[in-house]
Amino acid sequence: METRPESPRPQGAPRWVAMYRRPAEQTWRAAAESPHRSPVLHALGEMTQTLRARGDEVAFALWGPKDGEWHRFDTPLKQAASPRPEPEASAPSAAEPAGLAERMKGRRHQVLLSGLSKAGLYDLSPEDDATVQALAERLDEAAVRRVAHWLAVAGAR
Repeated sequence: METRPESPRPQGAPRWVAMYRRPAEQTWRAAAESPHRSPVLHALGEMTQTLRARGDEVAFALWGPKDGEWHRFDTPLKQAASPRPEPEASAPSAAEPAGLAERMKGRRHQVLLSGLSKAGLYDLSPEDDATVQALAERLDEAAVRRVAHWLAVAGAR
């Protein structure tokens, strides 16, 4: 059973800090810092998506203030070290060229993931990812942007 080293407490006055560590590295590094939690969580979600897209493994820790002292919080990233499975490609519609259809589906997928990230949902299960893929395939650009807007508004509350 592999044990992961614990994240060290950040230095200085308590604030929100996201820390990360790649297995090949021996040190923890700050990924984002802010006096407010939401920008740090947003940065953590974006970093997770980027690293997963590259197939990288990474461990995360979220530190913040609690009663004037440093406190380590659970991250919303349950499976940060495991890459997401590759989605299956679907057949493009006869009305759209294959390249354009794939680009637009990828763009709609990215918009939905961004909306979910703004709503505080960073770690998608395989079922969640399949649902996002299905929405990206079936909804048009305007509908996807509307759904992403709703998610962003919900996350701001």
